[in-house]
Amino acid sequence: VQLVESGGDLVQPGGSLGLSCTASGSFFGINTMGWYRQAPGKQRELVASSSSGGTTNYVNSVKGRFTISRDNAKNTVYLQMSSLKPEDTAVYYCYCNARTSNTATLRTYWGQGTHVTVSS
Repeated sequence: VQLVESGGDLVQPGGSLGLSCTASGSFFGINTMGWYRQAPGKQRELVASSSSGGTTNYVNSVKGRFTISRDNAKNTVYLQMSSLKPEDTAVYYCYCNARTSNTATLRTYWGQGTHVTVSS
């Protein structure tokens, strides 16, 4: 399973940016998809997640500003970010929990990361 992210960029404070991540490869099914981020000198934190049934969760610091969505037919998850703040600057990593067969163990797969910089 490979995850390819896109959309990272430099944006001014208060601006908006959208990230996308598509899973490809041989897999039986994908459960949760979501995004983590890691700022310089800080631990990686979960930003948002979306279950296969559409249940979403967000870290408190992004609630009301970020929206996660997914297209199960395209195995793609999106993160729409608005009212961006300098503290949102980080490398954003896409992940998914998936099985490669109906008897395989559920595993977590990661994208390579995309840089989001919020600065004037």
